[in-house]
Amino acid sequence: MPITNQQVAAHAFLRQMYDDSYFPDHVVDKGKAILLRLCERIEAEHPADLEGLYALTQAATEEFNLLDSEFVAAGSEIETVAREWICDEFCFVASAYEFTEADAEELTAGRDW
Repeated sequence: MPITNQQVAAHAFLRQMYDDSYFPDHVVDKGKAILLRLCERIEAEHPADLEGLYALTQAATEEFNLLDSEFVAAGSEIETVAREWICDEFCFVASAYEFTEADAEELTAGRDW
């Protein structure tokens, strides 16, 4: 399903990670795909409130939890700076879909990275 939100469609997800050679592009690509799937789910399911949004972001956070092992296997990891960049992307998504009251910590509350 193509993204219809123009702000999201034009956004360069995880740009900082692509710009840093410490993070392998093929693994960052998977992170970008997680974020795009999150956007697709938001557009398909139209969560009515923050609880609905948080349910979707938690599922995406769990995918990132699994992806961390792929970063480690490639000689990298989701470390402090990457964690902030990824969390910023979750905040961007929430804002782009007009969930401006979303709590940054709650968006990725289940993270283990």
